[in-house]
Amino acid sequence: MSFPALRKGVVARRAVQRCLATHAPVVEKDCTSITPPYEKLLGKLERVRELLNHRPLTLAEKILYSHLTDPEKSLAGGGKIRGDAYLQLNPQRVAMQDASAHLQFMSAGLPRCAVPTSIHCDHLIQAADGAASDLERSIISNQEVFDFLESAARKYGIEFWKPGSGIIHQIVLENYAAPGMLMPLICPADSHTPNAGGLGLLAIGVGGADAVDAMTGTPWELKAPQVVGIHLTGELDGWATPKDIILYLTGKLTVRGGTGRILEYFGPGVHTQSCTGLATVANMGAEVGATTSTFPYTANMRAYLHATGRGPVARAADEAAAKGYLSADEGCDYDEVIEINLSKLEPMINGPFTPDLATPLSKFGAFVQERGWKDEVSACLIGSCTNSSYEDMTRVAEVPFLCTPGSEQIRATMERDGVTTSLQEVGAMVLANACGPCIGQWKRDDAKGKENVISSLVTTGNSYTMNFLASPTIVTAMAFSGKLSFNPTTDSITLPNGEPFKFSSPRGQDLPSNGVITPSPIPEPQPETEVIIKSDSQRLELLEPFSSHFGPQNPRGLELPALKVLMRVRGKCTTDHISAAGPWLKYKGHLTNISENTCSSRSIEFERSAVNDEGGDINVAFDHDHGAMETASDTIPTIAKRLRSRNRPWALIADENYGEGSARCAMIVARSFARIHETNLKKQGVLPLWFVDTADYSRIGSGDTIETVGVATLLGGDPNAAIKLRILKRSGEAIEIPVKHTMSADQLNWFRSGSALNYIRSQMA
Repeated sequence: MSFPALRKGVVARRAVQRCLATHAPVVEKDCTSITPPYEKLLGKLERVRELLNHRPLTLAEKILYSHLTDPEKSLAGGGKIRGDAYLQLNPQRVAMQDASAHLQFMSAGLPRCAVPTSIHCDHLIQAADGAASDLERSIISNQEVFDFLESAARKYGIEFWKPGSGIIHQIVLENYAAPGMLMPLICPADSHTPNAGGLGLLAIGVGGADAVDAMTGTPWELKAPQVVGIHLTGELDGWATPKDIILYLTGKLTVRGGTGRILEYFGPGVHTQSCTGLATVANMGAEVGATTSTFPYTANMRAYLHATGRGPVARAADEAAAKGYLSADEGCDYDEVIEINLSKLEPMINGPFTPDLATPLSKFGAFVQERGWKDEVSACLIGSCTNSSYEDMTRVAEVPFLCTPGSEQIRATMERDGVTTSLQEVGAMVLANACGPCIGQWKRDDAKGKENVISSLVTTGNSYTMNFLASPTIVTAMAFSGKLSFNPTTDSITLPNGEPFKFSSPRGQDLPSNGVITPSPIPEPQPETEVIIKSDSQRLELLEPFSSHFGPQNPRGLELPALKVLMRVRGKCTTDHISAAGPWLKYKGHLTNISENTCSSRSIEFERSAVNDEGGDINVAFDHDHGAMETASDTIPTIAKRLRSRNRPWALIADENYGEGSARCAMIVARSFARIHETNLKKQGVLPLWFVDTADYSRIGSGDTIETVGVATLLGGDPNAAIKLRILKRSGEAIEIPVKHTMSADQLNWFRSGSALNYIRSQMA
C-alpha cells in the first residue's frame, strides 16, 4: 500500500503510480520574449573560444561567457578567469519580489525597463487558517503595498503576478525559465533563486541594486565563480528523492563550501531526474552558499517545457543542444569534482539550526536519543519554493500537516486531479500559493514558549523551535507517526484496531497526465499609470540618493572620514540575523522603518540574532560617548541612530560569511562575506574590506576610531594599492591592521559616487 493516505486508520483510495513525461496536448504560449537568442549566444561563444585558445568549457562557462557584454574586455590577457576576473554581463530577464527594487528603479528616472521584468507578490501572505482566508486577510492588510506594486508595474511595463498567484521561484520555472538563459532574480528575503536552474540555465540571486542594473540596461557585474562538478551515477530508489541529493551534498560541503562557486551537475544520474526534481536540487544549493546550480539539457526538461506550453522554447533548445551549447565540453576542467552514486543514497534529515548537519535516516533515531530531544513532532510542512511542484504534491496524525503549492498553476491542476482532496482527507491544510512559513510568515500560537520540533522542508520564526529539513515523503511519514525518530523504511504504525501498518515506497508523478492548467493572462502594461505613495505611509518610502563619502564635508579627501566602530559581531550572521523576515517584511519598501530591524530581530534559527562579541548580548550596542541624558548601552538601531544624529559615520566589524543588512554605514570589515551581501554593500556605496589576518578581528572594539590608509591611492587608479586601517583604541593605543579589498574598477566608481544608482544616473545625464 502507498501512503498519501493514512489518518486514524483511514487508508488511501488508490496508489499514485509514476508517470514519466506523459501529458495531454496544451496550448502553446507566445514564447518570443522567453526564448533565448541561441544563434547570437552561439556566435559570441565562438569568439570566446578564440580568446581562450579553444580550451574545453564547462556548461556554466558557456552560459556566462556567451552573455558577456564585451568578451575582449572581460577575457583578454589569457590569465585566470574563474575566481578572479570580473564579468560584465547582459541578462535576458529579471524577476523580483518586493517594493525595494521597484523604488530603486523609479529613482533612475527611466520610462520603462530595458529587459522583460516581472514582479511577484508572494512574501506578504501569512499562513494561519488556510488558503482562502489567509489570502483574503493578506490582501486587506497589505492593500497599500499591492496597489503600489501593481500601479508601478503597469507604468513601467513590468509583468505583475498578483497575491495568490504563486511563489516567484515556481512561477519562473513554469513560465520564464529556458535552457541556457542567464537570469538574475531579486529576492531580498531569501536566497533560493537558483531554483530555475532545474531547466538548465543560470538563475542567480541578487540584491535590488543588481536587478536595477539589468532593468536599466547597464551591464551587470559578477565575479567569475569557480565551477564544481557534481558527477551523478546510478539511480534513486526506494524512499530516496532528489531532495536527498542536495541534503547529502550540504552535509559534505557545509554552509560555506559553495561560496563563490557554481555547482554543475553532470553524468548519467542527471538524466534520470525530473525537471522539477532538478529544480529542488538547484533551489537548496543556496544552503551551501553556491552562486547557483545548473544541469545539462535533458529529455525530461524538454517534456516539462512542452507540458507548460513552451514548445517553441523546447524546439529552439533542441537545436542549440545539437550545436553543443547546452552541455559541458568533453574534457573540461572543474575546480573540484564530487562523486555521488544515487543507487547508494539513502534519505537524509538535516538540522536543527544549521542545514549542513546531515544525518542519514537509518542513523537519525539514535541521533535523536543521543541528543535527549523529545521524540515528537509539532508540525510538518511540505511545499514552499523547494518542494512545491506537482510531482512533490503527488508523493505525499494529529500533527498539523501543512501543504503549500508553489503556484496557482500547480494548485489548480492538483484540484482538478483530486490531489487536493486526497491531502485534505488525511487532515492536511492546504495553504495559499505563497512563501508562508518558509520565511516566518506563519501565525502559530500552539507552541509558544514550549520546546517543539518541526519536521519540514522549510523554517519558522517561533521561539524554542527545532527545525529539520527532509524530503516530502519522509516529512509526510513523520506527520502520520508523530515521532521524530520514525523510519518508514523499517518502522510500522499501530492502527486503532491494533494492526500494524507499514508504508511502502511512494512514487510521484512528475507531469500530470492531463496536462497543466494555464494561469490567466497577465494584464497589458499601462505606462501612463500614476504611481502614488502616501506622504505619511509607514509601508512605502521614496528613496533619496545616498550622499558620497567624499567631498567638502570630508577633510580627509579620498580617504574615508574617521569612523566610529558600532559593534563587533560574533559568529554566524546571516540575512535572518541582520534583517529577519516574518513581521518585518511589511517594511521592505520603507528604508527608515526596516532599518529599525538591523541586527536586532529574532532569527528563524532558534533564538539567534546578531550577537555583540563584547559581552555576548543580543541586540545590544554600546555608546561610549553618550550624553548625560543617554544610556551607556541600547539596541543596535538606537545606537546607530545616535551616531547619525552626531554626524558621525560608523563602521561594523564582522565575523565569517557576513550576511545582509539594511542600515547604511560607511565600511564593514569582516573575516569573510556572503556573495550577495558583499555586492549589495558595494552597490550602496559601502566599502567591504577583508581581514588579511583573521585574528585581527578581535583587535578592534566598539567605540574605537578607524581611519583608512590607501583608499585614496585605490581611487586614484591603482587597483593593487595596499590598504591599512589605523585604529585609535579607546585606551589611547594606536595600531595598524592590513586589510584587502575586492573592488573592481566599476565598483570603485559606485563607491566614489555614493552608490551604483548615483553613478548610473550620472552616466545617463
